[in-house]
Amino acid sequence: MSKDASKVIPVIKEELRVEKRVVESGSVTISKQVHEHEEVIDEPLRQERVVVERHSINQRVETAPSIRREGTTLIIPVVEEVLVVEKHLFLKEELHIILQQTEVQQSQTVKLRREDATVEYSEPRKRKEQ
Repeated sequence: MSKDASKVIPVIKEELRVEKRVVESGSVTISKQVHEHEEVIDEPLRQERVVVERHSINQRVETAPSIRREGTTLIIPVVEEVLVVEKHLFLKEELHIILQQTEVQQSQTVKLRREDATVEYSEPRKRKEQ
């Protein structure tokens, strides 16, 4: 080989190729159970009723009396005009409306539900080396 002759030295070039694949790493199983049980509830319930009493008054008045309340009683005057030589307002009667309250204990069975969840984990499958 002469001094001026060149020598070729081969050079190796590496290239990188990247690939991705999905690998199972485990699994989860979730199950749900619904549990029912009955409970008895006992609550007081208020009831109201109205009693109407008629009280005959039969008294002459100049103007219609206004509605008034005496304790739990609402009094509503009922008037009528009576024909005489002249007209007068006559208080015929009053309605006494009495509010009465009673309390009754009432039992009732109701259904209540509760849910439980169970989570189960499983190990990943071993993969074979390629």
